[in-house]
Amino acid sequence: MFVSPMLLERITVSELQQDNYKNNPAYYSEMKLDGIRLLLSKFNGKTHLYTRHYNECTNKFPELTNLPIPDGTILDGEIIVTKDGKPCFESMMERFMSTKNQHPIQYGVFDILYSNNENVMNLPLFQRKLILKSTLSEGNTTIFPIPYIEGRGSDYFNQIVLNDLEGIVIKKAASLYTKNKRSHSWLKVINYKYEQVFITKIRKEKFGAVLTFKDGRYAGVMEFIPAAERAELYKNIDKSKKNSADKFIALKEPIACVVKYRNLTSQGLLRIPSFFSWGEKHIAS
Repeated sequence: MFVSPMLLERITVSELQQDNYKNNPAYYSEMKLDGIRLLLSKFNGKTHLYTRHYNECTNKFPELTNLPIPDGTILDGEIIVTKDGKPCFESMMERFMSTKNQHPIQYGVFDILYSNNENVMNLPLFQRKLILKSTLSEGNTTIFPIPYIEGRGSDYFNQIVLNDLEGIVIKKAASLYTKNKRSHSWLKVINYKYEQVFITKIRKEKFGAVLTFKDGRYAGVMEFIPAAERAELYKNIDKSKKNSADKFIALKEPIACVVKYRNLTSQGLLRIPSFFSWGEKHIAS
């Protein structure tokens, strides 16, 4: 049985500092795990696993199909693979994309939607958390309830930054579970990193700005850039180098910009870079 999951609204670090959220005990603060959203459904003795987009992936994670979970249960959480003691999205994707991959997984659960065949989504979160705690057996490292604290969102986020983790989620303790909707009752704050790079050319077939670091190393492709800035970019096309056979459009000169991104990949590329601002007015050496 699939339930389209509740979604998160994004707020900035500065918004987190506001009195509404900073140390408000009406909100729970929990770590945002860097993995894949996963719903586990167990009815009539059979377990099914789904991504948030309703793709069944039960056969990919057989170790989650025989867990000590009561019948008539639906759980919502994040499946992760850890590397050097931290969730590693790249390793998680390696496991997800190949049934031959043996990376050990863990399932961190933050909510319960059905318990004993009853829909509990209309109960407040603080009650669902108690039900979740009583549903999962203690000491199981494969499946576990994600820890949370009351309030202290700003302090918690500072610790996330110090430990170079993905971010936090803050949720109203009284919030109900609203299917397939974003809500200001559930908010995420991402620990973005920022760096000045250079746009050197534009990908033709599917828009993307090709990036390099200051030392000229390839940094990846940025697909997220607002329309106004994208238009500015196209004003700098080098028409003298136009070739219909090329997959890329040349620019007159590298253009500096600041991007925000999640982290560096194992290949040293920017993960999910997006435009933040134009950079210093000089070109790459």
